[in-house]
Order: sequence, then structure tokens, then C-alpha cells
Amino acid sequence: MEKRDFHITAPTGIHARPATLLVQAASRFNSDISLECNGKSVNLKSIMGVMSLGVAQGSDVTITADGEDAVEAMKTITDTMKKEGLA
Repeated sequence: MEKRDFHITAPTGIHARPATLLVQAASRFNSDISLECNGKSVNLKSIMGVMSLGVAQGSDVTITADGEDAVEAMKTITDTMKKEGLA
């Protein structure tokens, strides 16, 4: 199981475009991947779930990956967060 905390620095938070990119990155893996913010946890492979959190700038989020490819999944998601300037 892999777990990583992120502080969202993007002025618009995790809005539609970066949320879509995160969901696409997570969907490439077999692991169960979740995004948690303000005590709510959603499946990172669900665009509706991610958008329902309304993650704003300054939010702290935790991403958890559990499964056979969790290490690779977490690396890919971390790279996506950094590349998109989210955290």
C-alpha cells in the first residue's frame, strides 16, 4: 500500500481538466486508488467522485494506492500532480 499527502497550490484547485488527467492516470492501473480531502474519500478513477470533492487551492489531500502496481501508480500520479502544477 502506498500513501502520499499533497498540498494543492494551483490557484484553481483540482478543476475539470486536471481532474480528468488524474483520473486517466489512475485508470491505467489495477490498484484501488483513492483521493481523500476534508474527511471524504473517493475513487480516483471516477471523474464525478473527484469533482464532487471540490478540492480548492490550499487544500491538503491524501492519495492512497493499494494493489500489485501501487508503487508505479503512485509514481505516475505524483508526476501528474507536479507536471500540472497542482501540488
